[in-house]
Amino acid sequence: MTDRALTLIEVEALARAAHEGQTDKAGRPYAEHLAAVAEGVRLRGGTAEQQAAAWLHDAIEDDALTPDWLESAALPTPVKDMVLALTKVPGEPVEGYTARILATPGALLIKEADLAHNADPVRLSVLDTPTRDRLSAKYAHVRSLLGLTTP
Repeated sequence: MTDRALTLIEVEALARAAHEGQTDKAGRPYAEHLAAVAEGVRLRGGTAEQQAAAWLHDAIEDDALTPDWLESAALPTPVKDMVLALTKVPGEPVEGYTARILATPGALLIKEADLAHNADPVRLSVLDTPTRDRLSAKYAHVRSLLGLTTP
């Protein structure tokens, strides 16, 4: 690792490039979701490290970046820890995933911003009713496991 950590601007640019060509469930550029989550973290009083982790929160899960890249990246350990905490492991029960988030300092705020954007009624409105209902129930369940009482 270098002596200098990546800046927030560099992390944003890297995340945008890594997710280039990816879209969300509504067909929107995936970087829009990352930007909304990072902004949600900022508006909730999150640190620069939490904002950096927000930009990277789906990178490994979505195969935009590799775990090896994250391990060797010029990022503070707390950023790496938050990204790993927020990365779903295939086949992992949601209870294990949410317990890991709760056990990792700083990760809950990022997941709160992520869930808020995922559950945004405007964002969900473009989906078909069964998908919208399934995702809404999923997000509400995760919120309850995390102890987040308000959307």
